[in-house]
Amino acid sequence: MTGGSSLFSPVAGAFRLALFLGWTLVAMIPYSLITLIGWRVRESGMIYWKGVAGVCRITVRSRGSLVGDRPLLVVANHSSYLDIVVLGTLIPGVFVAKAEVGGWPIFGWMAKLARTIFIDRKRSATGEARAEILKRLAGGEPLILFPEGTSNDGNRVYPFKSALFSVAQETVTLTGEAAPRPVVVQPVSLAYTRVNGMPMGRGWRQIYAWYGDMDLFEHLFALLGFGALTAEVIFHDSLTLAEAGSRKALSDRCHKVVADGLRVSLRGGFDDPPVAPPPPGPPESLAATSPESPVSPPVVEDGADGAVAVKTVAPPAGP
Repeated sequence: MTGGSSLFSPVAGAFRLALFLGWTLVAMIPYSLITLIGWRVRESGMIYWKGVAGVCRITVRSRGSLVGDRPLLVVANHSSYLDIVVLGTLIPGVFVAKAEVGGWPIFGWMAKLARTIFIDRKRSATGEARAEILKRLAGGEPLILFPEGTSNDGNRVYPFKSALFSVAQETVTLTGEAAPRPVVVQPVSLAYTRVNGMPMGRGWRQIYAWYGDMDLFEHLFALLGFGALTAEVIFHDSLTLAEAGSRKALSDRCHKVVADGLRVSLRGGFDDPPVAPPPPGPPESLAATSPESPVSPPVVEDGADGAVAVKTVAPPAGP
C-alpha cells in the first residue's frame, strides 16, 4: 500500500489501544450495574460507542435518519467490527450476532454487556433466542442485523441471507398496545471513505476491514496506529414484508438498496442529493404493444396501499 507505512505509528497505536481498553473497563462498571438492576437505558450504549469512536478517531457522518416506526429491524452491510461502533453511535438498539461473538475476548464481554442477542446460525432463531428477539421488539428496541452473515473487504456487499429476515414475518404487540404490528425493516449502507481527510482507495479500505482469518488484536493495534477515519452511513426508506411480497423479495430489495448506497459513498457521492428510485415498470409481456394492436400502451397506477396495478386503456372510438 503506497504511503501506508508512513502513516502508521506504533506509538500512537499502543497509546490508543490503552485508551480503548481503559475506556472499556471504566464503562463496564456502571453498565454492569445498569444491567443487573434491570434498567433499560438505551442511550447508555450509545455513550460507550461514541467514546470508542473518539478513541479510534472515527468521524461518523450520516444521511437520512432512523425511522420512528416500531417494531423495527435495521439491516446493514458488514466489513468490520468497527461497524458495531459506527452504528452504535447512531442507533439506540441492540445487535443480533452469531453465537461465536460471545466468546471473543473484550469484544465478547462488550457484546454481552450491550445485551446482544446471540444466534446459532446453524439453526433458525427458535426457542430462547426467538423469544428474546420478540421481547426486545415488543419493548420498542430496534434490532440491528448484518444479513450477509459474514464480513468482507468493504468494497462490496455480499448477497443477503433471506433466512435472516425471518423476524420480518412476525407481528409484534408493542408494550402498552393491544393490536399487533408488522415488523418494519430499514436498510442502512455503511462505507469507510476517508483516512486523514483524504479519499480512501480500495487497498486502504482493507486495512480497516476485518474478515477471513485475521487476528483480532493484531488488526485492532494496526488500525489504531493509522490516521483518522471517516465513516459514512445512509439511512434508506423503510419497508415491510407485505410491501415486498415475500421474504426473499424483501431480502433482495434491501440488498439492492444497501449495495447502491455503498457505491454512492465509495464514488464520493455522499453529499449529493439522494435520487428517488424509478417507479416499477409493467410486466415484460405488457411492456409494449405492437403497431397493429388496437390497445393503447398499459398504464401503471399506484394504489392507495402501495400496490402497483397495470391496466390497459382502449383507444377512443373513431368518428
